[in-house]
Amino acid sequence: MTSVLYDAPGPKAKARNWIYSGIFVVLFGLVMWWALSLMGEKGQLDADKWSPFVTDSRVWTTYLIPGLMETLKAGALSMLIALPLGALLGIGRLSDHAWVRGPVGAWVEFFRAIPVLMLMLFGNALMAPRFLDVPSDTRPFWAVVMGLVLYNSAVIAEIVRAGVLSLPRGQTDAAKAIGMRKGQTMAYVLIPQAVTAMLPALVSQLVVILKDTALGGALLGFAELLSMNRQIAANYSNTIATLVVIALIYIAVNFALTTFASQLEGRLRKSKKGTGAVLGAEEIDDAVPGANTAAGA
Repeated sequence: MTSVLYDAPGPKAKARNWIYSGIFVVLFGLVMWWALSLMGEKGQLDADKWSPFVTDSRVWTTYLIPGLMETLKAGALSMLIALPLGALLGIGRLSDHAWVRGPVGAWVEFFRAIPVLMLMLFGNALMAPRFLDVPSDTRPFWAVVMGLVLYNSAVIAEIVRAGVLSLPRGQTDAAKAIGMRKGQTMAYVLIPQAVTAMLPALVSQLVVILKDTALGGALLGFAELLSMNRQIAANYSNTIATLVVIALIYIAVNFALTTFASQLEGRLRKSKKGTGAVLGAEEIDDAVPGANTAAGA
């Protein structure tokens, strides 16, 4: 039995894979044992280091939950702006008009090449105070959002462009054959098919957006989740335990995001499976207004 990408492993390959997996599990167990032993020697496994997360609700209500809310708020706002902006930029890079394709390409390459932290610092020092009438205490939030949007919209634009270009050329030719214009071809044929191909890369970029909010907490004073480590550790003297708990929260949030995206991808793939029906000219006209105008002219 074979797959499109590779041949199914035989008995020897299966045995070899099991051996490799066993070696990895043993090595991972040894590393974890060494790390836990080292933490135990330093007193990082003592109950008083971890008990505040169970016995003292202020750790959650004062620090962790407010920090998580700020992280989610900045991440969600950045995603809501970066996704449509990136899609427009990606479509712009595919334009037949050089006066559109050139400036959009320069914009994408420029912001994709600059580190996101530099964009945040630039936004905090110049853009937010000059162009955004916001209080100084919320300036780090808007600087973080600005940096994330500028950088990630450029990356998403390349994901969209690559997803559309990955489709067979016949899709575009078939759309032209029934008289679709370039915009109709992109909106009704190429983008819907490219979404499922782009989704894994888009989800990975959304996870990056969520994690990169921590950069604002590190250098701009943005009160996001990771920055709460300093305040909790100062009050409870449990830096390692706090970092572990924060890491678990990040893992849970990102796992929920990727799980939702996986379910969405599965539904999209199921909805795109053919039913065997063939659309006639009237059905095409109903689905795509003006599709056959050029063909019938």
